[in-house]
Amino acid sequence: MQFGLQHPSFSFDYKDGDTRQIADSLKNLVARAESAGFDSFWVMDHFHQISMFGAPKEPMLESWTTISVLAGVIIRIKLGTLVTGVIYRHPSILAKIAATLDVLSKGRLFMGIGASWNEEESRAYGIVDRSFPSGQERLLRLEEAIQVIRKMWTEEPASFDGRYYRIRNAYCNPKPIQKPSPPTMMGGSGEKKMLRIVAKYADACNLLGSVETVKKKLDILKEHCKSVGRDYGSILKTKLATVVIVQGT
Repeated sequence: MQFGLQHPSFSFDYKDGDTRQIADSLKNLVARAESAGFDSFWVMDHFHQISMFGAPKEPMLESWTTISVLAGVIIRIKLGTLVTGVIYRHPSILAKIAATLDVLSKGRLFMGIGASWNEEESRAYGIVDRSFPSGQERLLRLEEAIQVIRKMWTEEPASFDGRYYRIRNAYCNPKPIQKPSPPTMMGGSGEKKMLRIVAKYADACNLLGSVETVKKKLDILKEHCKSVGRDYGSILKTKLATVVIVQGT
């Protein structure tokens, strides 16, 4: 069993309005996580704070910039986004960002990606200016995006002609250190489509809910793996949970 630490709120990293404290606070946190034996460290990919943790105006650092800085602090554990919203960046650009981080971290990237869900944030940042894409469209974009990303990581040059994304003779050098590519975790648990995409493309999945809910989702994932010819055991299964730690008495 492996344990990763996700940092949900940057509001705890400084006080008295002095944002200069954030860098040292985060570096100390990730160093302590590595020393304590955690296997990975994760940040959310959002531009506003999300409702379950606070108000939109609360501090939120851009995820890929953040883990790039933290990569210089630690030497063992993996770093990742839990998870990157597929509509936030063109997949070819995301592939380049991720490949760069894998090189600079000497092969410690664990890329998390999902279908996106935060309509308020997407409208605020102008990512969508009309209707928010339907769930079906976002899943189709996710399936195309992971193919673009894998091509960018493994082919030279890379080309892809999809419904939503197209690249032509795109180079991504240097390639990621991890071969054949950095591991990809997909967040989401839709039973008909999302888990089928996981079965086809993901190295890991991240699920939410009770033990009973997760067990049901994994049973469905197993069936999707059978239908697409994927080894169910080759997919790392993970669960996001909140753990309250108190000082002993």
